[in-house]
Amino acid sequence: MRRMERRIQLEQVLPEKIEDRSFEIISEELMERFPGRTFRPEEEPVIKRVIHTTADFDYADNLVFSEGAVKKALEALREGAVIVTDTNMGRAGINKRSLERLGSEVLCFMADEDVAETAKQQGTTRAAASMDKAASLGRDCIFAVGNAPTALVRLYELIREGRLAPRLIIGVPVGFVNVVSSKELILSLQDTPYIVARGRKRRKQRGSCHLQCADLPACERAVERQLPQIFKGKRT
Repeated sequence: MRRMERRIQLEQVLPEKIEDRSFEIISEELMERFPGRTFRPEEEPVIKRVIHTTADFDYADNLVFSEGAVKKALEALREGAVIVTDTNMGRAGINKRSLERLGSEVLCFMADEDVAETAKQQGTTRAAASMDKAASLGRDCIFAVGNAPTALVRLYELIREGRLAPRLIIGVPVGFVNVVSSKELILSLQDTPYIVARGRKRRKQRGSCHLQCADLPACERAVERQLPQIFKGKRT
């Protein structure tokens, strides 16, 4: 008996239109999954970008923004705040040239010998020790923590000790040990801007940074047009 062939239809999209089409699909599915729900205009591009990067619509519920976090992040970047990551993979996914135009840079101290030595002496993790090193810079910092809950815990301690005042904390580590509680610590901070993925989840795709910095004009633009460029994922 002849086996019936399954017909698979492919959507024909020009290469330069793939990302646009992806966002059209995301917008359509968001309306289907969350009928009648609206997002704050400045937060919606971030939520859609995270969904674009992960193909996971749970982030429409999981991402928590402190009041004015997006606006404050944009201001910090315009003013040359440096981005500190807890993985070199995350650092690699950030557009260095765009940051240079803003007088900024992206740093990761995880592989530094002095960080490894400090962690060994103090009996802590490199991620925690790298946050101490960032605090010693004396510069405005945006922290993008995508791997280590201990980095978030140490940031919380440094803030409470008055040794650090981050311009923004992005908290999206995944896992089981202290992941949820470390995020809740950040969420409890009253005067620190944050974007946190509540719960255990982060990205599904290894090797793809949630938030990738790209082009940001110094002049005035609508926030909803800027955010996809500032924190831009690679997935299409």
